[in-house]
Amino acid sequence: MFQFNDRIKQILLLLLIILLICLSIIELRLFLPGLLGAITLYILSRAHYFQLVYNKKWKKGIAAGMYIICYLFLLGIPITMAVTLISPKVNTVLNDPSAVVTSIKQAVAEIQAQAGFNLFSQESLSRSLDKAIEFIPSLVNSTAQLVTNLIVMLFFLYYMLYHGSEMEKTLFKLIPLRNENTSLLAAETRRMVRANAIGIPLISIIQGFTAAFGYFIFGVNDFALWGFLTGLFAFFPIVGTMIVWVPLVLYMYATGETWNATGLLIYSALITGNVDYVARITIMRRIGDVHPVITVLGVIIGLGLFGFIGLIFGPLLVNYIIVLSKIYMNEFTKAGLENEEDNKKQDDKRIPVEKVSGK
Repeated sequence: MFQFNDRIKQILLLLLIILLICLSIIELRLFLPGLLGAITLYILSRAHYFQLVYNKKWKKGIAAGMYIICYLFLLGIPITMAVTLISPKVNTVLNDPSAVVTSIKQAVAEIQAQAGFNLFSQESLSRSLDKAIEFIPSLVNSTAQLVTNLIVMLFFLYYMLYHGSEMEKTLFKLIPLRNENTSLLAAETRRMVRANAIGIPLISIIQGFTAAFGYFIFGVNDFALWGFLTGLFAFFPIVGTMIVWVPLVLYMYATGETWNATGLLIYSALITGNVDYVARITIMRRIGDVHPVITVLGVIIGLGLFGFIGLIFGPLLVNYIIVLSKIYMNEFTKAGLENEEDNKKQDDKRIPVEKVSGK
C-alpha cells in the first residue's frame, strides 16, 4: 500500500515530468508538424511493419528503411506537382508584381461592372493585393521549414518503427487506466488517424481530378493548376472548393464567356461540390465511420493549433473528448464501478471451471 508521503512524491514526480514535456514541446514547436507527421505515419505503418519483422523475419533496420523510401516517393509526388504547376506563376508575380496587380484590378473592375455594384473599393482592393504580394516571399521562405519538418518526420519515423514494440509497451504501462480503457484509447487513436490520414487526402484527390476535368471541358486556361488548387483547398470543409471555382466563374462571365461560365457554374455546384459528400459517405464510413461534425470541428481547431497536420490531429483531438468521457465514466462513475465489480464476479466464477478443465 502507498503511504501518504509516497502519494505526494508520485504527484510531484508526475508534475515534474509534465513540466519538462511542456518545455520540450514549446522549444520544439517549429518541428511539431514533423513530430506529429511521424506519429501519423507510424500508426499507419505499424501493423504491416510488425508482420514483416515478426512473421516474415525481416531485419528491423531494413524494414524501417523500406518504409522511409516508400514515403519519400509518395510525398515527392505532390511536392513535384506543386513545384511544377505553381512555381512558374509565383516567378511571374515576383518578376513583375505591378503588371499582375494591374490585371487583377482590371478583372475585378469588369466583374463589378457586369454585376452592377461595387464589391471592393479601389483603396481596399489595392491594400489587399499589396498584402497578398508581400505574403508570397514569406511563403517561398517557408519552404525551408517544410523541408526541415519532412526530414524530422522521416528521422523520427525510422526510430519509432525500429523501437515500436518497446515504445508501445512502455506507453501501455505509463497510461494510468485499466487495460480495457487503454486498449479503447489506442483503438480510437488508430481508427481516427487512419480515417483522416487516408480518407481526407483521398477525397481531396477525387475532388481535384473532378474539378480539373470540368475546367478542361469548359475551356479554363491552366486547368491542371486550377484543379490542383481545388484539390488543395478541398482539405478545408464547407467552402473549400468554392474558393477556387467561384472566382473562375465570375471572371469568365466578366470576359464574355457566358456559356462556358454557366456550364462551369452548374458543373461545379452539382458535381464538384457534391462529390465531396458522396466520397465522405462511401470512403470515410468504410475507413473509420467518422461523423462529419467531428471532422469539421476538428479541422477548424486543428489548423489553428498544429498547422496543416491539424487536418488529421484536429478531429482526433475532438474525438478524444468523447472517448475520454466514456473512459471517465468507466473508471470513476458509479455505473462504471458496478460494471467492473460484475466483471470481477464473472471472472471469479470462471476460475474453478478453468482449473477443473486444466486438470
